[in-house]
Amino acid sequence: MAENNYLVRAPLLDPKQKVTGYKLVWQKNGEGSSDAELRQLLAFVAEHVASAKLGFLFLDASPAVYGAAALNVLTPASTVLVLNRADLVEEDHVMLATALRKRGFGLALRDADLAGLEADETLVPLLTHVRIGAGHPELAAIARYAKTRKFPLSVVVDQFPGWREFDACALMGLSGLFGNFCQTPRVPNPAEKPSSQAILILQLMQLVQDNADIHHLEKILNQDASISEKLLHHMNSARFGLDGQIASVRQAVTMLGYKPLFRWLSLLLATTSKSGFCPALLQAAIIRGRFIELLGQGLLPKSEADSLFIVGTFSLMDQLLGISMDEVFRQVVLPEAVAQALRSRDGVYGPFLALAESCEREDGNTAALADALSMEAERINQAHLAAMVWAQNIKL
Repeated sequence: MAENNYLVRAPLLDPKQKVTGYKLVWQKNGEGSSDAELRQLLAFVAEHVASAKLGFLFLDASPAVYGAAALNVLTPASTVLVLNRADLVEEDHVMLATALRKRGFGLALRDADLAGLEADETLVPLLTHVRIGAGHPELAAIARYAKTRKFPLSVVVDQFPGWREFDACALMGLSGLFGNFCQTPRVPNPAEKPSSQAILILQLMQLVQDNADIHHLEKILNQDASISEKLLHHMNSARFGLDGQIASVRQAVTMLGYKPLFRWLSLLLATTSKSGFCPALLQAAIIRGRFIELLGQGLLPKSEADSLFIVGTFSLMDQLLGISMDEVFRQVVLPEAVAQALRSRDGVYGPFLALAESCEREDGNTAALADALSMEAERINQAHLAAMVWAQNIKL
């Protein structure tokens, strides 16, 4: 893999703001990828997420990668190779693409136009998707055309400029890639306040921060049956492999411990928004947390690496709750190093968060941030994909 190729993900959001897949590319700051880099990307993804259930994976391709060994490893039904019209002109290229379709791979045409689709009846049966911009003048017409085809053809919007465009496409039932949605918050409601459940969770988090007596924690937890029930379900899930069932809140807190409890409460807090919960944003927060936690392992003491997860998840808490970050800080007193990272991306944890945020943007500056942390691209990319897989399996 090229030394300075850094992985960038753009989530594929359905009309209900749920992540149903990802576009994965190398961060190139506007430059296109060479055939060699496309093969490297396929090989890297095949090595690290071939058996993971991440939904559809949209990967840029060209005729030069039609025979790549990585395609023997990737799951065809969830792999969509994105092509230009020029990649499907020569007869031998069409034959190779047809062979990939017969194996079950998806094929997406980039920047399609209605006249081209209607005029080329040999091309359309090869396609499973067309990928077009949110501002495409024929977007609605192509969406209607796709619904009339006897061959399944999905329209995927490529890069929403903002939530207004997303909402308009969602009304048409269209899914799309929203690579900058973490940096494109919805306009907050100045009068928005945390819900009663959010206030209770914030109170619990503060008690955990203060190492409060377990009896006090138990009393507060029992004020909301749904929180207690979720905690018991969390502890009795298969991931813990405990002998016997955890039957009481006190037992659950004792077995889990205060730091893991704070971590679990931070995830639960992110689901309590009154103004419209966004599952994609929660998933992004979890990925950030796990991503920088993995990056910190071996570089920071374990106690500090554990705090990185909180930094990552809390970095989107204002958007998740629909309130300002200052309001979040007023509700729970976070450790100063955590607060410093969230406010200014400085201190011990700030550079890790800045790096994770950069990996959400195709125009990010990951190479310079990685150099500052003395990290190699391969380690960062492996941690990024591992965090995506881990977040996919989190249930709250």
